[in-house]
Amino acid sequence: MKKTKIIATVWPATNTEEKLIELYKAWVNIIRFNFSHADYEWAKKTADLIKKLNKNWTTNLSLLLDTKWPEIRSGNVENKITIKEWDKFKIYVNESKLEWETSIFCDYENLIEDVNVWQDIIIDSWLLNTTVLSKTQDYVVVEAQNWAIIWSRRHINLPWVKLKLPWVTERDVIDINFALDNEFDYIAASFVRNKTWIDDIKELFAKKNDTHIKLISKVENQEAIENIDDIIKYSDWIMIARWDLWVEVPIEKLSVYWREILEKSKNLWKFVIVATHLLETMIDNPFPTRAETSDVFNSVLLQPDCLMLSWETAIWKYPIEAVKMMVKVAREAENYLKHSHRDYSNEWLCERDIEKKLLIKSGIYTWEELNANALVILTKSWLLARLASAFRPDIKVFAFTKYESSVRIMNSLFWINPIYLEKWKSENYIETMDWAINYLVQNNLIKKDCKIIAINDIQRNGKEIPIMEVVNVWEFL
Repeated sequence: MKKTKIIATVWPATNTEEKLIELYKAWVNIIRFNFSHADYEWAKKTADLIKKLNKNWTTNLSLLLDTKWPEIRSGNVENKITIKEWDKFKIYVNESKLEWETSIFCDYENLIEDVNVWQDIIIDSWLLNTTVLSKTQDYVVVEAQNWAIIWSRRHINLPWVKLKLPWVTERDVIDINFALDNEFDYIAASFVRNKTWIDDIKELFAKKNDTHIKLISKVENQEAIENIDDIIKYSDWIMIARWDLWVEVPIEKLSVYWREILEKSKNLWKFVIVATHLLETMIDNPFPTRAETSDVFNSVLLQPDCLMLSWETAIWKYPIEAVKMMVKVAREAENYLKHSHRDYSNEWLCERDIEKKLLIKSGIYTWEELNANALVILTKSWLLARLASAFRPDIKVFAFTKYESSVRIMNSLFWINPIYLEKWKSENYIETMDWAINYLVQNNLIKKDCKIIAINDIQRNGKEIPIMEVVNVWEFL
């Protein structure tokens, strides 16, 4: 078992039944669909296959849909354009006025209005960096800071510009409704810039009356950094999308920003995904670089809930090997890490929830004093599991639930091992805990000579009262 969960992106290299089972056996927890590239027919077919495998517990994989963002791109070119360092050229917003040999088109209609002289315009993710020299009503004149070859439909980034792009595009609405209709567990919203964006997406959830799906806000640009406190506060999850963030912010600030985001998120018990460029060379090579393994190792030391693989598992050649390498390095980092059972804010917790939080905290410290083997939780809404995970415990946590949907959400939580308990007795919590402990022993997840800490609810005068027990399994059986 591992503490840090893994998200793998599915695409032709991994969308067969055989490969999905291999990903699961390699310890993938969540399958990501990248809707910048996926089409609906293919995505539905693959999602249905995963749900079929989940139904008989061949796999236990959650579904994440990553939306296509409102991107800015250059236009189509007849021939590749070679640009030399210090070359000056024009960027038009009206394609009909384009001079093919000396200019390119940008599909962001507010470009001229929004950029200022001496600001940077980055083309093709730092392949070409340019500086604005002057503006007219039809184009901006830029100077190239390096040599590059530019071809059709390249990404254009405008760092430090507050873009006049729609909060949620028509394509986003279609993507989100597809996820809601097909029982996805998470929506990862690209280029979230502020709270308004989050409110608009959650309004779509409300229209479908969906309380299950969780919103992951992707932090990818400078405007999101400026509004990060609100974004963390009002999102369900946070994804630190380091690739686009790297393009949008000063490179020397990237590590500072993503570590600050991680710490702020954990302080508000919001769950965090670290994404992109973790094992990028394993797209084409069977072995990662030293820098990549160090990156994975150090990322795990910061205790995010999940690490995400993108093209590493989406396209050949080595998708399964990339997951196995991720697990291998993550486990080594987890063994090295010294846990302090960090505390976190009581914000959004009612009085009863605070009682449950303190009970979990007591259970963790009791486990440590008694050298127990596991923490066992019964949870219907997965709140107890969320409270336990936020402490970043060193103890192994088994979270039993009566709802398959809760299992899918708990798949993302740090060090939580979610288990669907078919024999859950809703009116007899003691008997349900008995079934849970028997399940663990029968499946060799704990031994008969173990001591465990059990956190449960009992019925008293028609109300649920949370309790903690110290259980010597050999006496129990």
